[in-house]
Amino acid sequence: MRIELSVFGAFRDFVPEGHMALDVGEGTDVGSVRAAFAAHAAAHWPTFNSGLLASSAFASEVAVLRDADPVPADGKLAVLPPVSGG
Repeated sequence: MRIELSVFGAFRDFVPEGHMALDVGEGTDVGSVRAAFAAHAAAHWPTFNSGLLASSAFASEVAVLRDADPVPADGKLAVLPPVSGG
């Protein structure tokens, strides 16, 4: 299954176009996508901070998802880093 990820915030330093694709197994869950994204980051972005991904949320077009949730049928997810500021 091909997952289309939209990335925001600090992730744009690594994916300037704002979106990327990952191939994962059929019927996978969000936690497996998180792991695939972490593996891709470790292999391609030497300065990537894995702690950022660990504290980030994944969302469909309508809801924030937990790691145990299935990937939406359309395969589209957003990776939302934590936000701070005033």
